[in-house]
Amino acid sequence: MLRMSDSPPAATPDAPGLASRRAAVEALQAVLHQRRSLDQVLDSETGIAGLRALPDRDRAFVHMLVAKTLRQLGSLRVLLASLLERGLPKEAPLVEIVLLIGAVQILFLSVPDHAAVDTSVEIAREDRVARHYVPLVNAVLRRIAREGKDRISAHDPLIDSPPWLRERWIENYGEAEAKQIAAAHALEPPLDLSVKDDAPAWAARLQGLLLPTGTVRIAAHGPVPSLPGYDEGAWWVQDAAASLPAKLFGKVAGLKVADLCAAPGGKTAQLVAAGADVVAVDRSEPRLARLKQNMQRLRLACETVTADAGEWQGGPFDAVLLDAPCTATGTIRRNPDLPWNRQPGDLPKLAGLQSRLLDRAAMLVKPGGLLVYSTCSLEPEECERKIEALLGRNPALQRVPVVSSEIGGIDSFVSARGDLRTFPFYLPNQNERLSGCDGFYAARLRRLA
Repeated sequence: MLRMSDSPPAATPDAPGLASRRAAVEALQAVLHQRRSLDQVLDSETGIAGLRALPDRDRAFVHMLVAKTLRQLGSLRVLLASLLERGLPKEAPLVEIVLLIGAVQILFLSVPDHAAVDTSVEIAREDRVARHYVPLVNAVLRRIAREGKDRISAHDPLIDSPPWLRERWIENYGEAEAKQIAAAHALEPPLDLSVKDDAPAWAARLQGLLLPTGTVRIAAHGPVPSLPGYDEGAWWVQDAAASLPAKLFGKVAGLKVADLCAAPGGKTAQLVAAGADVVAVDRSEPRLARLKQNMQRLRLACETVTADAGEWQGGPFDAVLLDAPCTATGTIRRNPDLPWNRQPGDLPKLAGLQSRLLDRAAMLVKPGGLLVYSTCSLEPEECERKIEALLGRNPALQRVPVVSSEIGGIDSFVSARGDLRTFPFYLPNQNERLSGCDGFYAARLRRLA
């Protein structure tokens, strides 16, 4: 067991990289102790104060550092527990945050061990409570530098998911598939783009990969607005799986379509670009404002309505897309903070909202028209079971099975019920940075005459 015997290095207040590590500690603390989202914490305008003065390169490092810590959080905590004789000091919660940020640099990033240790010690020394545990921080991180990689390599990938989530995935999908889900969450996702036209040409220009679904995928990238095609509105960021539900309507040119819970507008853009007359509905004015900004950049036009989609009296429509609010557990690979901020009680609350939205969406569809319900969730209560319940209480609706040829010819994307179902470990590639997709579900229903 580790003891506080090693002497810490001398204080280095002006050490290179100290400011970015300090910002990373502040950001991780905000996520884990305040339950703030990582996107909110790292936002250039509303995020943590320590990030705003950093240059772009350091800001990118902070994001990578915090995201990697969250992806490996379970493994890192198990490792720390094995090295701490008396556990973490309860009166100094910052100590755990400092140790996590230091450990992830040593174990997973190309950072010299001494830089990770020295900056972590200095950050602990700056806090009036954590300073009493500087020898502990120093000793633990030096031990991790010596033994950590061997200790952490044998960890089960499911450890990096909260117990309530991994237990659900094992129950619903089996242990082998649950491990595949968790392993996919540990990887940094690529950048996926939906293009308005000529996807092969844009794949070549961006030096990306053209997926069977039509998505252009890029591994390495800098700031998104600096990429070719951004200013002229040639494409928008959208995960490959997230682009599939809108394809289930088939040819939509000239059809009147409602996109419910539409912001930030990726699916709205797909439908408009395909020639549909779209009404985008969202209850959040700020999110709808973002949708309008995105559509303006893309040179696409649609009607927008600020309203609760569960009460909105629009229509009728030839087609209705409901991308419902959900636990978003299918997007953990892009949002590594999400599993640590979600709670088991979130699921029944959202499931009730989804039922209300579905009932209203069904009423907005013309007889003979299509309703597509989708979520970025891995939880059956928000997906398959939601549709089975809807069909049980609404005999005017009938499932229209999905055919793989509609979604890039990928048979594994179609469930036994005929619905769309993707998992984070789908779309594998020899290059891990080009692998995976969000976990998505979609069902297509027709309203009978």
